[in-house]
Amino acid sequence: MIYDDRARLDLQGVQYLIVGTGFFGATMAERIAADKNKKVVVIERRNHIGGNSYSEIEPQTGIEWHRYGSHIFHTGQPEVWHYINRFGSFNSYRHRVFSCYQGKLYPLPINLATINSFYSLNLGPQDARHFIISEAEKENTRLQDNLEGRALSIIGRSLYQAFIKGYTAKQWGIDPKQLPAEIIDRLPVRYNYDSDYFNDPWQGIPMDGYGQLIRKMLGHENIDVYLGVDYFDMRREVPKNCLVIFTGSVDKFFDYRFGRLKWRSLRFERQILPIADYQGTSVINYSEENIAFTRIHEFRHFHKERNYPSDRTIICKEYPMHSFDDGEPLYPVNTQEDRTVHRLYVRELRSMPNVIVGGRLGSYSYINMDQAILSALQTYEESVRNRNE
Repeated sequence: MIYDDRARLDLQGVQYLIVGTGFFGATMAERIAADKNKKVVVIERRNHIGGNSYSEIEPQTGIEWHRYGSHIFHTGQPEVWHYINRFGSFNSYRHRVFSCYQGKLYPLPINLATINSFYSLNLGPQDARHFIISEAEKENTRLQDNLEGRALSIIGRSLYQAFIKGYTAKQWGIDPKQLPAEIIDRLPVRYNYDSDYFNDPWQGIPMDGYGQLIRKMLGHENIDVYLGVDYFDMRREVPKNCLVIFTGSVDKFFDYRFGRLKWRSLRFERQILPIADYQGTSVINYSEENIAFTRIHEFRHFHKERNYPSDRTIICKEYPMHSFDDGEPLYPVNTQEDRTVHRLYVRELRSMPNVIVGGRLGSYSYINMDQAILSALQTYEESVRNRNE
């Protein structure tokens, strides 16, 4: 049952308290309720379930929009795909992104079409690979163990400056030289015309939306969900023997005892336009640093199977910002300083057997939805399933 009445919440005798209703928290709640057959209380600070993946129908248009930016479910883990499909089916949407640079659109991730169009060439796969390798070899990146160095070693300076540097500086708010190299590994380079953004075999958008999908995950009779409840306003009420599964910011959980971790956030500027189609695709990136926003989302393109109106559409411009500018923490910046601070929090958690911290915010890691589910399934098996009450 989902309640929006804080007064109904009573933690007396509660054995399992989950903080947050994103995929990590929802998966843990479902497993404890269904597999362990135990009562679970879930609290959510916001007025809706689903965390940052939440989507809902916009009433003026009837179009389902993603409140916190586009979320495309994709996974290469069969156990995750099998698990999540128990709560709802997915459509056949395949994510394809374009990047706008100097007024021209290019496919992203970088593929053979991007390379040929950008350099005004007509290369085949083998020649294109040799060409990009020669571009990368012009750069001395041996001592640059950071995002910029990794990118230059893969695609060379011209493509990096056009599609990565400005976008990254806007998105993360710092020089790409200060970011970990592995961030760029999320973006493949292809020497064919494959324009799929993700390589994973299983992809799609929930047919009924993320809000309904997670509502079904939390629909077990052993689960009670309370909206509009902030853990930090009531943590003194938590029984001492209760297992707390916390999915918020790990530094906030400890009242920033060892310092604040750096996060990036987003501001969304939504518009309803009186036209059938604004940009012809779901997401276009804007890679130049002098353009304040990073992406424009158009949500009607996620559901080709729906009969959306032909005279209205929703777009959303995405503006990066620091989390301390009143924004929700969304992306861990994860500099070397951050990793040092995070290790202190992890060490502190080892001495707290009644606390599990997980999810993107809890783990301070840039994980996708399927990774959050997989982490929750593994954590449940390792730390909760055989737990003695």
